[in-house]
Amino acid sequence: MRILFMGTPEFAASYLDFLIQKKFNVVAVISQKDKPRGRGQKLLPTPVKEVAQKYGIPVFQPSKLNEEGLEIIENYRPDIGIVVAYGRLLRKPFLDAIPLYNVHTSLLPKYRGPAPMQRAIENGERVTGVTIFKISEGMDEGDIALQRAFELEECEPFGSVYEKFIKYGTELLEEFLKNYPVTLTPQDHSKATYAPKIEKKDLYVDFSKPAVEVRNKIRAYDPTPGVRTFLNDIEVKLYGACEIESNSQENIEPGTVVRIEKQSGDGVIKTIDGLLHIKYIQFPGKNKITFLSAKNGGLIKEGMVFRNLD
Repeated sequence: MRILFMGTPEFAASYLDFLIQKKFNVVAVISQKDKPRGRGQKLLPTPVKEVAQKYGIPVFQPSKLNEEGLEIIENYRPDIGIVVAYGRLLRKPFLDAIPLYNVHTSLLPKYRGPAPMQRAIENGERVTGVTIFKISEGMDEGDIALQRAFELEECEPFGSVYEKFIKYGTELLEEFLKNYPVTLTPQDHSKATYAPKIEKKDLYVDFSKPAVEVRNKIRAYDPTPGVRTFLNDIEVKLYGACEIESNSQENIEPGTVVRIEKQSGDGVIKTIDGLLHIKYIQFPGKNKITFLSAKNGGLIKEGMVFRNLD
């Protein structure tokens, strides 16, 4: 079976590398245009393009799929297209040229859209999963080929969940390709939910919310890009939120650093309904450190308050 692979970021590159390692016949790759990346903002190839070039697979970055993309299909004659985080909606007539299947990081029809992993964590989901579906013109609305669910731990951060999606998603993709074609099942559109794109405003944590909600917000963006808040007008990032203590001291302002623990190094922060343990804090231009290290360095102390600027 001749495969056209479409994808762009590091996540998709892991899938492409997996297919090549498993000896699937990837005849061509389509990726988005190269963009400036890293601290120096140098123009670098997309991660998917890097993998394709490493293995000598023809890689293309068309501006117009309905012209250049159709020409690629005509020249390389793939039997199927596999799409992983390509980053653009696919339209007719390209959609009609070959069967195209997407690997989506949610249990569709829940969390359609661009940020399903982060939104599931942010909403406190304890079960999520991978869906392979046949692409249609609607946003993640196509018929389902295969799904696989897995559990999320109570304090599990995005970084760990991301790795699970690579592990279970690549396994599911291998199963799909080995058994292709498979029976398709229409989605129940009445149960659909949406996972909107992450905006900068989504990254600010509000300690006037319940402790569980604050923890989930921090987990969803740990280790990247990190949630933000302000300490004495300095924007800092927070990581490693887990343990919650009950606390009824209504006289303490939410966001207050109630204590910094010597044994664990955690900062214990007041929320509207409890105390949340947070392991790490990151100051501008610095590496993340434990709250205890920040205290020992004179950067933070008990009684300080995290606030978001209006």
